Amino acid sequence: MNNTVSNTARLIGAGLRALLVLTVICGVLYPLAVTGIAQGLFNDKANGSEIKDAGGKVVGSSLIGQTYNLPAQNPNDPDEAAEPDLKWFQPRPSNGLGSNSVNTQYSLILSGATNRAGDNEDLVKWVTDAKAAVVADNSTPTYRVNPQDVPADAVTSSGSGLDPHISPQYAKIQIHRVAERNDLDVKQVEKLVADHTTGRTFGFIGEPRVNVLELNTALKALVR
Repeated sequence: MNNTVSNTARLIGAGLRALLVLTVICGVLYPLAVTGIAQGLFNDKANGSEIKDAGGKVVGSSLIGQTYNLPAQNPNDPDEAAEPDLKWFQPRPSNGLGSNSVNTQYSLILSGATNRAGDNEDLVKWVTDAKAAVVADNSTPTYRVNPQDVPADAVTSSGSGLDPHISPQYAKIQIHRVAERNDLDVKQVEKLVADHTTGRTFGFIGEPRVNVLELNTALKALVR
């Protein structure tokens, strides 16, 4: 009987000591080490890849896309279609998981692709309507958008629905409209896009891209 109690007490004591040691190592030392390394070597990424405006205010993350829409005419109407604010560069569409999703416009509640086939009627209509809108919105008295020049990312959402980037081709289509709306010279806006165009990673991974939030943040500083 005494041996049983003694063995049980010894096992409990060993378990408690193991718990204490592992708690210190895994719950204190390891998180502190990882946090220290992240803050020291990858400070920007560890803190969410934040983008700040000229005044130092955080305006978002370079990893998550945003919308640039005009204020709703009727904020209480959930079915009111958002109208893009055309003085800003526009991101790619964000249909999220489709019309039944709570994530239809860069909401962080849920993300995902539309998962519709290429011949799906809803998808075909979305793409057709988006292409017509791109042509209409970006054509100015001195510049006409050729429908054949509208790139795929201008009319389709990404796999996550949260893509922060657009292609240089889509940015180029928007240059004249942005310049006109902000009373800027086209050359100024062209340079702005060029300065914010990122090439392929290591020269061969991915495609050239433009971060819309970074570009619009720079545009805002330019038009002040």
